[in-house]
Amino acid sequence: MIAVTGEALIDLVVEPGGGVAVRPGGGPFNTARTIARLGLAPVFLGRLSADRFGALLRAGLDRDGVTLGVPQLTDAPTTLAAVDVDPGGVARYHFYLSGTSSVAMEHAALSAALPAGLTALHAGSLALMTEPIATSIERLIASDVPAGTLVMIDPNCRPEAITDRPAYLARLSRILRRADVVKVSVEDLDYLAPGVPAPAAAAALLDQGPALVLVTDGPHPARALMPGQEVSVDVPKVQVVDTIGAGDAFGGAFLAWWAANGLTRSDLHECGPVRDALQVAAEVASLTCTRVGAEPPWLAELTGLPGWQSGLGAERNQLA
Repeated sequence: MIAVTGEALIDLVVEPGGGVAVRPGGGPFNTARTIARLGLAPVFLGRLSADRFGALLRAGLDRDGVTLGVPQLTDAPTTLAAVDVDPGGVARYHFYLSGTSSVAMEHAALSAALPAGLTALHAGSLALMTEPIATSIERLIASDVPAGTLVMIDPNCRPEAITDRPAYLARLSRILRRADVVKVSVEDLDYLAPGVPAPAAAAALLDQGPALVLVTDGPHPARALMPGQEVSVDVPKVQVVDTIGAGDAFGGAFLAWWAANGLTRSDLHECGPVRDALQVAAEVASLTCTRVGAEPPWLAELTGLPGWQSGLGAERNQLA
């Protein structure tokens, strides 16, 4: 059983003609949907609003096969992100967080919602930057997650949303002591360690406790760092419509492939499976870039792609 905790929000995407498109989003929300579309049945541990935007988010989870682990709704308005997409498809964000639904998550509710049989927990993004949910997630990981659970963290750093950088970095450092996998972009690394070359910054994350650090760099090769080892895969060349949700799809795809093949935190030192999962993650993220908004592909769309046909993934397809 995989659980994903963090925010669900509405992206207000400013279109080239000046119109505004309303699309469900939020890093953890997108990650949970990716995992579900790839054939698993994750639980989303996030708070939704009772307003119409909240109903839209709930409908998206239901449609993709994600269980809402915290069904109690809040009267707080849905969290919003204003998104401006440049001519190259790169999205820029401005967030409206204070007093909204995503941040209104206390530890007691989050802990009570942990599903039985938990094998993996994914956490990240804005939920690690905003109270009270940030402290709630930290306590959940430190105190409530079973010892054998694989913990994956995606900081998805948003400098414009971080009001206290030292406190944020200190919290992230504490969380990383328990994390098994960390997924970061080169932009994340630049925020976490300004002026430090990305390879050195990623290696420094390994020293904090994780067994594996995944690094994305747009169209450039994706890399996986393990103690004393590194693997990389090329990112498929695609026609980019926008990059919204691509990083979330990457992390969700890696975790989905890993779990679907019966792999656990004890297997994270194995270069072969890590490379195969990395390939799948790059393919899924690339496909997400070919469509408008955070719309990760479905499992059927991966048929014939190299990543899903390799190694353990091929064996799983034959059994399906």
